[in-house]
Amino acid sequence: MNRFKLVSWNVNGIRAAIKKGFSEWLSKEDPDILGIQETKAHREQVDGKLVLPDDYYLYWNSAERKGYSGVAAFSKREPVSIHYGFNIDHFDIEGRVISLEYPEFTLLNIYFPNGQRDLERLQYKLDFYDATLEYCRELRHQGKKLIICGDFNTAHKEIDLKNPKENKKTSGFLPVERQWIDKFIAHGYVDIFRTFHPDEPGQYSWWTYRFNARARNIGWRIDYFFVSDDFVDSVKDAYIAPEVMGSDHCPVVLEVEV
Repeated sequence: MNRFKLVSWNVNGIRAAIKKGFSEWLSKEDPDILGIQETKAHREQVDGKLVLPDDYYLYWNSAERKGYSGVAAFSKREPVSIHYGFNIDHFDIEGRVISLEYPEFTLLNIYFPNGQRDLERLQYKLDFYDATLEYCRELRHQGKKLIICGDFNTAHKEIDLKNPKENKKTSGFLPVERQWIDKFIAHGYVDIFRTFHPDEPGQYSWWTYRFNARARNIGWRIDYFFVSDDFVDSVKDAYIAPEVMGSDHCPVVLEVEV
């Protein structure tokens, strides 16, 4: 049996994060696999600036539009296969998905859309959610055990944000968004952080830059690790790392033994 540490982090711009100590954090944290979201950069815009340790493979999926969206993955193990996107152009042009297949599990690193701009964008977010569920269903039919990490851009329960009553009409906490997470769970996926911390309040992964929110811990838990229900027994710990700065999000961590 081998133990692996997986980390997911919305860095809100990889070039900005590098200036704020990302490379030093990566060296110190030393995860086996790191999924980052909202890179806001194409690979060629980062080369020469990103100090990549020799023992990592790096995979990159950028949006067609520069300075927007994007995901990347660092892995000490070379995956069996890598897949970018859902094979749906409408979504794939935004560079939101990387799937890394390993013998023991398949990891999906996903940056889900934000629905706050307008109703059209909210529908795009909901459609993307459904595409995620369908993509996961296909992988599970192939016999894959899944880990899904990333910024879901939705707080699931009232415990997952500081001010639930004030945000019931805000995208990110709308009933229709929260219901999709219920639906995801009903299809056999487990919010593994809540398995280890079922009733622990004040556990957030994102804080607005305004109102001194982070210092006051006025936040939202919108960054997750979900695992398929046939992989739960392999998870040994799941936690949030709010002490890590450099973004308006903080890393979330999963430790597994396989």
